[in-house]
Amino acid sequence: MSTTTHEQTKPFEWYRSLGPNGRRAFAGAFGGYGLDSYDYQVLPLGVTAIAATFGLTTGQSGLLGTVTLVVSAIGGAAAGVLADRIGRVRTLIITVTTYAIFTVLCGFAPNYETLLVLRALQGLGFGGEWAAGAILVAEYAQPRYRGRAVAFIQSSWAVGWGLSVIVYTVVFSVASQDMAWRILFWTGALPAILVWYIRRNIKDAPNAAEKRATSANRGSFRAIFQGNLLRTTVFAAILATGVQGGYYTIFFWLPGYLRTERHLTVVNTGGYLAVLISGAFIGYVCGGYITDWIGRKKTFALFAVLSAIIVVAYVNIPTGANTLVLVLMFPLGFCASAIFSGFGSYLAELYPTDLRGTGQGFTYNFGRAVGAAFPTLVGFLATSWGVGGAMVFGAVAYGIAVLALLGLPETRGKELT
Repeated sequence: MSTTTHEQTKPFEWYRSLGPNGRRAFAGAFGGYGLDSYDYQVLPLGVTAIAATFGLTTGQSGLLGTVTLVVSAIGGAAAGVLADRIGRVRTLIITVTTYAIFTVLCGFAPNYETLLVLRALQGLGFGGEWAAGAILVAEYAQPRYRGRAVAFIQSSWAVGWGLSVIVYTVVFSVASQDMAWRILFWTGALPAILVWYIRRNIKDAPNAAEKRATSANRGSFRAIFQGNLLRTTVFAAILATGVQGGYYTIFFWLPGYLRTERHLTVVNTGGYLAVLISGAFIGYVCGGYITDWIGRKKTFALFAVLSAIIVVAYVNIPTGANTLVLVLMFPLGFCASAIFSGFGSYLAELYPTDLRGTGQGFTYNFGRAVGAAFPTLVGFLATSWGVGGAMVFGAVAYGIAVLALLGLPETRGKELT
């Protein structure tokens, strides 16, 4: 007993417990989600320059973000079905390849309409990668470590985001605005290297693959809306809607808010975002440990409330108080990211093996699709309220997430069946 307790307290024992195959799966999923983040973030970072190039309104700019998220819901739901039918690893390869190709093509868009279509197609891969990668690692992880193991996958979002900000700062400092946003999209070719690694080194978890192969219901949309799973699916989808509606409202518009309403330069914006991203990375990691310690539902509720409070405080900072803006960047990034840490483990534990990809892919990406309406709403309201004032709608989304928890069970420590 004492030996087991000692092993559990060792730093990164969760990582060692994955075993050789699980650690390779972790590397592939971590890289996939990190580059997924990179390819997504080039749009928010470049949206001001894109708007100037094509003469867009804030509503049209917001639509670029919304269409990505809406189509990503389709991609995520489809990838969940594929993950249950053809396996987690093969689905991971398909999704990474898709989002890389269409991100690069966005850089060649001759007009707004073409960019809108290409960005939508990029969303197919963007939405699907997380479903496959998170499940892959969850099925290798031991129950007592599952929250933190999958949370570290989630933390790669901050790594990819940080990389995109570094590239953004460099590119926009040396290239003209009209060309810089295109170069930013072209760097989205990076995931091609990862696909090669995944194909050579990663396999599905053996036990999960065996259970999935013998099921007649694997990958069935109908099954996640029947019996006891109906309630789970409905409330999990609402939870995902609230969390992602709040998140995307804040982080789609934040770079533009810093430049237009806080009047920061490109370099200063990058510096402020570096503080935000540092908070996000630590939030993802700490959130994973917290969800293993106090449970999935309490973690969601805690960080939903804190995120809502910080958003309201953030957009009410007086003009000129940019030091306070900088100070609040860290807790804003921490709380808005820590709430995501429990998603991978929680959704995996809510569904059986043969429907895990389908259930997780649908609920998480339904949340993306409906939550995607929030950035567009902010874009249209910004014309009269200002971007900062309209961003308060993010707090409303977090309230929706808290209400959804009332219809869901606690799953901490659950064995995957």
